[in-house]
Amino acid sequence: MLLMGIPPFLSAQEKKPKVVVVLSGGGAKGIAHIPFIQTLDSLGIVPDLVVGTSMGSIVGGLYAMGYSGDSIANIALNANWDKLLSGDISLSDVSVEEKSEFKKYLVNLDLKKGKPQINDALVNDQNLREFLSLLTYPVYRVNDFDKLVIPYRAIATDIVNGKKVIIDGGSLLVAMRASMSIPSIFKPVSYENTLLVDGGILDNFPTDVAKEMGADIIIGSDVGGGMAPIEKLDNIATILFQTGMLTSNLINPENRRLCNILIDHIPNLSYSTGDFSKSREIYEEGKIATLQNKGALVELSEKLKDYPKRSHELPDVEPEFILDTIIYKNISEDNLKLVKARTNIETNKKYKPEALIEGIDRAMGTNLFRQITFASYTRDNKLGIEINGFEKSKHQLNGSLHYDAYRGVGLILNYTGRNTIGEASRLLLTLDVAEQPHFRTQYQKNFGDQKEWWWRSEIYGEQLKQKVYIGGSATDDMKYRYFLYDNELNKNINSLKSYVGLGINYNYTEISPKIDPDIEDNILSLKDYFSNNIEVYAHYLRNTLNDVFFPTKGSFFNARVGRSLLNDVNLSFSDIDLTGVKGSTNGFTKFSAEFEERIPFKEKITGIFGASFGFIFEDQLQSNDVSFTDYGYAAKYFLGGNMVTPNKDSYMFTGLRDDELNLNQFIKLNIGIQLNPIKKVFITPHFNIASVGFDDFSIYIKDAFSPNGEWQELIETSMLLSTGATFSYRSPLGPINFDVSWVNNIDKVRLTFSVGIPINRSN
Repeated sequence: MLLMGIPPFLSAQEKKPKVVVVLSGGGAKGIAHIPFIQTLDSLGIVPDLVVGTSMGSIVGGLYAMGYSGDSIANIALNANWDKLLSGDISLSDVSVEEKSEFKKYLVNLDLKKGKPQINDALVNDQNLREFLSLLTYPVYRVNDFDKLVIPYRAIATDIVNGKKVIIDGGSLLVAMRASMSIPSIFKPVSYENTLLVDGGILDNFPTDVAKEMGADIIIGSDVGGGMAPIEKLDNIATILFQTGMLTSNLINPENRRLCNILIDHIPNLSYSTGDFSKSREIYEEGKIATLQNKGALVELSEKLKDYPKRSHELPDVEPEFILDTIIYKNISEDNLKLVKARTNIETNKKYKPEALIEGIDRAMGTNLFRQITFASYTRDNKLGIEINGFEKSKHQLNGSLHYDAYRGVGLILNYTGRNTIGEASRLLLTLDVAEQPHFRTQYQKNFGDQKEWWWRSEIYGEQLKQKVYIGGSATDDMKYRYFLYDNELNKNINSLKSYVGLGINYNYTEISPKIDPDIEDNILSLKDYFSNNIEVYAHYLRNTLNDVFFPTKGSFFNARVGRSLLNDVNLSFSDIDLTGVKGSTNGFTKFSAEFEERIPFKEKITGIFGASFGFIFEDQLQSNDVSFTDYGYAAKYFLGGNMVTPNKDSYMFTGLRDDELNLNQFIKLNIGIQLNPIKKVFITPHFNIASVGFDDFSIYIKDAFSPNGEWQELIETSMLLSTGATFSYRSPLGPINFDVSWVNNIDKVRLTFSVGIPINRSN
C-alpha cells in the first residue's frame, strides 16, 4: 500500500500547474492592480512567475521581491507623486553657492556646437529612481530575477533595434525603470549597448510572454485597454497616445483571451494615466473588478492547496553595506573632483542606503547635472556601484519674463558657462532687457580638497525709475543708476545649508531728475546726487528652505557686518538758494540680519515667522566731514516691496513700494499664514510691524520700542504697520502675485501685481 501511494504523490507534484500573474501598463491606473495583489495574499495564492509592463512592472517588481499587497498599497497611497514625477530637487538639496541661481529661469537650453538643444524628456526621474532604489534595497545583490522570491520579468522596448526586450536579470531598479520609460516623458534607459523605453509600445499586456514561458494558468490584471473608439480621438494627446501604442493595442484582444482569469479594470476606471494625485480613488476602483473575479480566485486557491507553496516575504538583509568598487561614468575631469567631494562615498566603509542617496543628492545640488543615476552590481561576491552622470552642457542659455506694476515688463537673458575658466567654476552673463534694465556678470570658483572654499566676483548694474514719496504719495520720478563691483571669499560650513565669508565691494550711485530741472523743476530741487562707497564686510548665511517660491518648511538666516572705508557724496541743486555738498561723510559701521522660519502646521497650511534688523553706527562727525545722516542716502537701508531686490541693503515690507522708505535704523517683525487650498493656488494673509529710525543708533535706540513719530515725515523714530493678503498662483511663467495691503499713518490700501521671476540678489 505504501509503494502504491508513492506514484500518485509524485504525479501530483509533477503536474503542479505553473501560475503566472501578468500586470499591464497604464500609468496611474496601474494602482488598480494593488487590490488584486492583496486578494492573492488573502487567498494564499503565490504565483510561480510575475510579468509586468510599465506601471505593472513597478507593482509586479515589488510583489516579486517580497512586498505584500498591503505594503505595496501603503507605498502607493502615501507616496508624494508630485515630487516623484516632477524630478525637481528641493532647494534644501542645492549647494549653498548655487541656491541664488536655482529655478530662476523658465527656459533652460544646452548649447552644443553652437546650437540650442532641447531636453530629450519632459520629466526628470531623479526622485523616482531614488525612491525605487530604497524600495529595492533588500535585493540589491540579486542579479538573476529567477532568484527573487517570485521569478520576475519586465517588458521594455528596444528603440535602437525596434524589438521587445524581456528583462530577466541585472538591477531590479533598472528593469522596473526601463519598462516605464514613456517616450518623450522619461529619458530612455541605457541597457546592454542599446536604449530602452516603455514596454507598452510593443506589448502592454504581456500574457503572450507568460505563455511562452510555460504558463499553465494566467491571471491577468489589465488597466490599459486596447484601441480607443473614434469618439475619444478628439484631441492631439489621445491621437498621439493611440499612435504610439498601435502595435500593442492590436495584439491586446488576443493577449486578453490567453487569460484563464482576467481582472478587467477598464470598465470601472474613471481616471487617466497621469492622475497620480487620484491614487486613492483609483485604488478603490481597482477593488471592483477584483471582487467580480473573487469566486474564480477562490476556486483556484482551493485547487492549489494540495501543492507546495512558495514563501513570500522580503529577504532579510543587513541595514548597512560596504562598497568594494565605485565607478564614475560620463563625468568630466573638470567636475569629477567636485562630485567625489560632494558624494563623499568611499570603498571599505559601511553605509546605509539613505546615506548613498544623500550623497547623490549633494552631487545633484551642484547644479552641474540634469540627472545622476546609479546601480549596484556584484562580481565575485564583491559589491560595486556605478554612478552615471548626465551633465548639463558647458554652455547654457536661460531666460524668463517678468512684469510688475511698479517696474514694468522685462525679458531676462542669461548665459551660464561651466568650467570655461578653470575647473569647478561658473560664469554668468545676465541681461534684463527692460524699460528699467539690469545686468550682472559673475564669476565663481570652488577650490580646496573638498571644494568647500569658493570665490565669487560680481559686477552688477541697474538703471531704474525711482519715485520720490512724500507723505506716502509719489511726487516725482527720478533716474536711479547703480553700479556694484563685489568680491567674496567664502567657506561652506555645510555644503547644502550654510557658509561664512569675507568680502570687499565698491558701489556707485547716481540720482538725477527724470525731467531736466531747467525745463521743469522737481519737488526736491535736485540736479544731481552722486555717491561712491567702498566697504569691507563679513557675512554668514544659512538656508534650509525647501523651495524658491512658496516654501513649506525650513528657515533662512543672513547676518552681515560691514565697515565703510570710503563714502564720498556730491550733491547739487537746481535752486540757486540751496548750497551743494561735496566730500566724504563721517565713517560708519553697518550691522544687519534677516531671519524667516516656515513651519508646516498641516499639509496645506504653513506658518511664516520673520524678523530682521539693520543698524548703522556712525563715527563722531568731524569738522571736515559731510553728515552721513543728512547725505548718505545711497548707503542707508531701504524698506519696501513684496519681492526681494538685488540690493543687499534692501528689505521687503509689503504695502510699501520698492525701496520707498530710506532709513538708518529698523527692527522689523512679520507673521503670516500660507494657505494652499487648491493645487498651485496660495493665499497668504500677513502682518508686518517695524520700528524705523532716521538718525544715529544712539538716538534711535532710546525710542526704538516706544516710537511716537510719523514714519512718512522721515524725522522721528516711528512705528510702521501693514496688514493684508497676497493671492498667488504658480504659473508656467512663474509666480503670479496680487497683494492688497493697508499701511498705517497714510491710511491707504495699496494694490500690487506681479508676474514671473525678476532679476534677484546673488545670495
